[in-house]
Amino acid sequence: MSFSPELTALADYLAGEFDNRTQAIADPAWYVHLRMWQRPVALFLEDSFTLFAEQANILKLDQPYRQRIMRLQQKPDADTIQVQYYMPKDPATLKCAGQNPALLNTLTPDQLDLLPGCILSVSIQEISHHCYKFTATAPPESRCCFTYSGNTIQVSLGFEATKNEFYSYDKGIDPETGKATWGAILGPYRYTKQNQF
Repeated sequence: MSFSPELTALADYLAGEFDNRTQAIADPAWYVHLRMWQRPVALFLEDSFTLFAEQANILKLDQPYRQRIMRLQQKPDADTIQVQYYMPKDPATLKCAGQNPALLNTLTPDQLDLLPGCILSVSIQEISHHCYKFTATAPPESRCCFTYSGNTIQVSLGFEATKNEFYSYDKGIDPETGKATWGAILGPYRYTKQNQF
């Protein structure tokens, strides 16, 4: 299957090692200094680009968290891109795979749980010839929930991506109140790409 230039660009923009050092230094009370990895994985190759993502506090790189799989695909019925999230059934087996990609070599689709409500629609702005700004937002009324350590977790997902920057709008949501409890409460985490994968 041939992929559109926009889908290919999005996969390229998202793949890499990122950190938010500048933001964390400027506003340490609200933004922890994080390192984030988004590594391409050989899954769903027939119609998608797929990435494994995890992040860690810069002071605890050996304790990464938020392992997730992002499947980027062109929607078949429209000329738009969607991002579908999956969760590893056993996140511990992929711990530190951002730093040690060999751990991803044996990953198969049956080791993942599809998160049906965790899907984003991507809008595309062409800044210049083959240079884009992507904005990914959840459809109205969608709820992204998953179970982790026996607890049901609700999150609000979203991001913006350009060639060298990634802004994460991800937030944890209290299902009782609908209020954000962690993450990009005061605005996005602003990551800059350090290495391309």
